[in-house]
Amino acid sequence: MNDDKILDRALRREELTEAEALRLWERTPIGCLAGAADELRHAMLAEARREAGRTCTPTVADPETVTWQIDRNVNITNVCISGCLFCNFHCKPHETERAYTLTVGEYIPRIEETLALGGDQLLLQGGLHPRLGIDFYTGLFSELKRLYPRLKLHALGAPEVAHIARIGNLTIEETLERLVAAGLDSLPGAGAEILDDGVRRRISPGKPTAAQWLDVMRTAHRMNIPTSATMMYGHVETPRHIVRHLIAIRDLQAARPAGSHGFVAFIPWIFRGAGTPLAAEMGEERRFSPLEYLRVIALSRLVLGNILNIQASWLTVGTSTAQMALHSGANDLGSIMIEERVVRSAGATNGMDAGAIRRAIRGAGFTPRLRDQLYRPR
Repeated sequence: MNDDKILDRALRREELTEAEALRLWERTPIGCLAGAADELRHAMLAEARREAGRTCTPTVADPETVTWQIDRNVNITNVCISGCLFCNFHCKPHETERAYTLTVGEYIPRIEETLALGGDQLLLQGGLHPRLGIDFYTGLFSELKRLYPRLKLHALGAPEVAHIARIGNLTIEETLERLVAAGLDSLPGAGAEILDDGVRRRISPGKPTAAQWLDVMRTAHRMNIPTSATMMYGHVETPRHIVRHLIAIRDLQAARPAGSHGFVAFIPWIFRGAGTPLAAEMGEERRFSPLEYLRVIALSRLVLGNILNIQASWLTVGTSTAQMALHSGANDLGSIMIEERVVRSAGATNGMDAGAIRRAIRGAGFTPRLRDQLYRPR
């Protein structure tokens, strides 16, 4: 099958095989790939907008708009035993001079500032803390919701959920049930990295397996918990790993129960690892290629024909590359990411406030539209 036929299949939202997707990655000129992805973006958003009109559902879906969000990244703790070689932020439990776990009082000024800036959500993440179990997280979520009932908690990630379940001798479903009852609103796609156990053992030896990540998300979809999916590329993976990662995400989305939110967005980003053990092991941090990133975005759109929103990671690739991604299949610029510390600790220096993100979207030729986590208008 030649490239044009494969692209035609993708535009009809047919499921590409691994061989077909890999051929697009390796052989299709970036202009053709990005053009097809942009065409599919336009068609998917137009279809979603028509469907919303039929059901009188508020939506931000519009081929001429690009969405964005205001939320705050808060790291619950920096103690983590996953051993990720790409992370400068974490510390081991015995490193008492560096270790911290936020108290409820320390959240309050952060939340107040977020609300003052127009935000309505916290992205809460920490790590695999050996002593923070289900009671800690349910207590924290319940108290934050008591203090700020309208605050949305986009919290934890599949590895953290699996870890909490393991140390508490709970099932994944029991763990998620208790977290939702305490105030969890949605589950980030954090910790996916590359969904291949060989890669995972090399870059994050203590983190749950690819199957465990997928199982947490499968359970969340069955419970109708909104989720996102991610991919961190640009380290030890191969193009085949990238393709298989996308297909695993697509297939899990296809298996979600009818009416389930499933994955509301997919967010790929490049490994930024200045000063990390992984960068040292690799010998030299892989030089960032904007064209490779656009290829990742375009292939993501073409493979993931069942996920409406593809986010461009301006934090890791910069504003100009993110703007080009909006013409290569992406339709969202994510959040202004107040207080993001993990990726910045590994060398990412990009930053945007609300005004800058709106200017970036307009500069790319689109109308900015503020959204919530479920891609509803705000």
